[in-house]
Amino acid sequence: MHFLLFYTYVPDILERRPQFRGAHIKHARESVARGELLLGGALADPVDLGVLFFSAPSKDVVEAFARIDPYVTGGLVTEWKVRACTPVAPSAPSRARISAAARAVNVTASTCRGLTSPRSVR
Repeated sequence: MHFLLFYTYVPDILERRPQFRGAHIKHARESVARGELLLGGALADPVDLGVLFFSAPSKDVVEAFARIDPYVTGGLVTEWKVRACTPVAPSAPSRARISAAARAVNVTASTCRGLTSPRSVR
């Protein structure tokens, strides 16, 4: 199953984020290594939301990730929610394609600026 995790950030996220960023990235990379987190990043202009894309057997895995994420425990996230999703365009993404794309752009350590269409990732 696929899930999206949405984070709503505090208004001063850019000023407060550096203190928690290293631990957040470590947490995200551990989830990537387990094959759960496939892609994630902050939305840009404005940086007010984060979106993380998971492949997991249940919503519980994603909720557990959020509960202990340093951005959440550190007070940078005012609200989070998990939604199941069904990727369909251009086709259901394979874990290998998404992981390759995430590594190529180091998404877990950057915002989603300048990402190309999934169709162009091979």
